Amino acid sequence: MKFKIVYDKNNILRVRAGKNAFTQKQGYGIARLLTSKKGIKTVKVSSVNGSIYIEYTTKKVKILKYLANLKKSDLFEAEPTQEEISRETDGRYINKILKKIATRYLAKMLLPLPLQVAKIVYEGLPYMAAGLDSLIHLRLDVDLLDATSIFVTLSQGMFGPAGSIVFLLGLSEILEDYTIEKTKHSLENSLMLNINKVWIKTENGEEVQIPFTDLREGNSVVVRTGTIIPADGTIIEGEAAINEATMTGESLAVHKSEGKKVYAGTIVEEGTIVIRVDELNEKTRINQIIDLIESSDKAKAGIQSKAEKLADSIVPWNFAVTGLTYLLTGSTIKAIAALTVDYSCAIKLATPISIISAMREASEREIVVKGGRYLEAYATADTIIFDKTGTLTKSSPHVAKTVSLGVLSDDEVLREAACLEEHFPHSVATAIVNKAKELGLNHGEELHSEVEYVVAHGIATTLVGKRAVLGSRHFVIEDEGVEISEEHQAIIKENADKYSIIYYAIDGNLEGIICIDDPPRDEAKEVLDKLRELGINDIIMLTGDSENAAHTTAELLGIDNYRSQVLPEDKASIVEEIKASGKKVIMVGDGINDSPALSAADVSVAMKDSSDLAREVADITLLRPTLHDLVTTRLLSQQMLDIIQRNYKLIVVFNTLFMGLGLTGVITPSLTSVFHNGSTMLIGLDSARSSNYEHVDTFETIDVEV
Repeated sequence: MKFKIVYDKNNILRVRAGKNAFTQKQGYGIARLLTSKKGIKTVKVSSVNGSIYIEYTTKKVKILKYLANLKKSDLFEAEPTQEEISRETDGRYINKILKKIATRYLAKMLLPLPLQVAKIVYEGLPYMAAGLDSLIHLRLDVDLLDATSIFVTLSQGMFGPAGSIVFLLGLSEILEDYTIEKTKHSLENSLMLNINKVWIKTENGEEVQIPFTDLREGNSVVVRTGTIIPADGTIIEGEAAINEATMTGESLAVHKSEGKKVYAGTIVEEGTIVIRVDELNEKTRINQIIDLIESSDKAKAGIQSKAEKLADSIVPWNFAVTGLTYLLTGSTIKAIAALTVDYSCAIKLATPISIISAMREASEREIVVKGGRYLEAYATADTIIFDKTGTLTKSSPHVAKTVSLGVLSDDEVLREAACLEEHFPHSVATAIVNKAKELGLNHGEELHSEVEYVVAHGIATTLVGKRAVLGSRHFVIEDEGVEISEEHQAIIKENADKYSIIYYAIDGNLEGIICIDDPPRDEAKEVLDKLRELGINDIIMLTGDSENAAHTTAELLGIDNYRSQVLPEDKASIVEEIKASGKKVIMVGDGINDSPALSAADVSVAMKDSSDLAREVADITLLRPTLHDLVTTRLLSQQMLDIIQRNYKLIVVFNTLFMGLGLTGVITPSLTSVFHNGSTMLIGLDSARSSNYEHVDTFETIDVEV
């Protein structure tokens, strides 16, 4: 590639290959190609003038060699990364703002007055059309007030105030559009799959690794243990236990075999399968969730907030003050001064910016909020209801205890079980192996012969010449025909109320059981205490577990109000019952069976790895596996309301001052308009500052794996 060096300093190199050197999509490909090279840290490419910006940590000569060796045949098209999309969005809106400012002031300096007026009228037409629509439908709202202000100032030859009004209204729209677009990009970045390469099986049976971007519908993809399924498809070979927590909210893997449907974003816990790709990219279920979030945001953005209603309710008073001023003074100038200073414009502009900024701050903390009114509801709620499993608990199996029912000791049962389970990396196996390690129960491979894994059932092997089986009741008792004495049945029943049971038998005799529980999340109690400090008066836990299991969890977490053995269909009626008592309710859940209750609550929250249905229904979704974000959301939403209240006070003080100065003739309507619109923009910009929300991250270190 031929290029010219235009900047070279401090390990930063910018070269220019010239216009038409490559297309925009080829530019993305160049960025991928260069970032894959050792010693290159950052690459930014612009196809407009063929600019390539490189930050590097190696010798400059290597970078220049990379570029010089880049041939036309090496160029390939690629899709932009989220970082590139975000950078392009920033640049596009900065250009829009600069263009808006430059056009206004250049027009004032260079255009003759008639053309300036024509420009103001042209730019003001959309606002006047909106005002005319309000007038036709007899609505006294902000649109009508804006249109009246523009029309009256133009008709009176006050082109300066008219131009200021139109300019600031346009600038505020650009800022609002920018914040919304940035928020959506942030949400997409949090939800998208992060897969670089996949293995496909060719027609001759050969396995080949290809870039994910080259994957096509109809390809046969090989997915092995621990791998994310890259696309929606159908199993055409093999069987596997698949963790579908992202689709169903269930923590235990599901057994799937040939002919079954699988979804992008789910994980193969064990086994190997070959899937035929049916749906790719935006057609997949995970991308439909993203589309739903975006469409929900658009649908809910049209709902009038309290601030919009308040703003519209103030409009009649603006008209009344304007008319009264004219009747008492007979001065058109003073009446226009009253008209150009309206409280409603500032309220209606600053409040959405505050709400959208709070949503942006939430998304940067990987908290998806579908609309501003849900943040308001979250900030003012006094009751929070939790589903237990997967929400207050880890939804990660843990060995609570081992009970010997034969000649082996408790430790020997656990040691031998771990010896068998270490071959299979599913969640329960990991829990058993980890518990044995924790207790120092070492074992040797000489204990058994080859281990056979029966997917979704258990493990079988030969142990010292005898058949040993480990797994579910269905596998060990029913399939393997192991008998249980009445004495052992009583012990099992006693533990089954609190735990999930793994059975271990040798030569047809039940040797012991391993009790698996789902302990509370490490941060749960701290989070509940913090929520109480922040005004949540009542914390309620709902669970389908037995009374004993529910009581144990509630006691550990300090929850006084809980309900056990709750059927899924009863959760929604419980939420409605609590709302009917006058409470404002937050519902937190993660599974399909939580969806009716999530819908019934004033505001609902879905945890990370929730089912797709729960995500669709929930108003807020946490994308990090920590309850700390419930506190972060509470602080963030309360700060949003504080900012809105502060804005109300500033708006009243400033606009009353400006109106008073205008009515008394101290300042002209032109200055009144400039001061009013200028203060409105300053309040809006202040509402958008990220520093407003610095204190919401109360937990300095959130140690989670994302």
